Amino acid sequence: MQTLYLPNIISVFKQYKSLAEKAIDQLDEKEFFYLPDPESNSIAIIMRHLAGNMISRWTDFLTTDGEKPDRNRDLEFEQDDINQEELMAYWEKGWNVFFNTLESLSADDLQKTIYIRKEAHTLMEAVNRQLAHYSYHIGQMVFLAKHIKNTDWKTLSIAKGKSQDFNNEKMGK
Repeated sequence: MQTLYLPNIISVFKQYKSLAEKAIDQLDEKEFFYLPDPESNSIAIIMRHLAGNMISRWTDFLTTDGEKPDRNRDLEFEQDDINQEELMAYWEKGWNVFFNTLESLSADDLQKTIYIRKEAHTLMEAVNRQLAHYSYHIGQMVFLAKHIKNTDWKTLSIAKGKSQDFNNEKMGK
């Protein structure tokens, strides 16, 4: 069973990355940085946070704590002078670190102990923790993009009121 876990979880993470990027692709730069209110995060802020998390967690993860001392987590939540192009490059860097690490693992690694904020986790627990964290934030990104685009939103799944059409198509009707 553990031999199936890594290929499956990598596939799931790639689906979430794709979902986020399909939402991002619908936005112009102004919408990308849109803040609903001062206490909320823009899609850009969420992306910076996720990339920072990935780089911190998955760089030298077997030998160092996942919360690196050089990470400035608070800065990830600031809407400063970063532009969309720079942010997209940082987003890709985070995902590359993450996927390169996951793809280097074997089923035997899943029971190894790693640390996040000095808390011990099996590698499998750490991956599951990240799945919950990343999917949570990607859901926020999709929700915000859908809110921003309103009636111009292009659905990323089954359109509202179209479940039966989708089911009929899948059944060959």
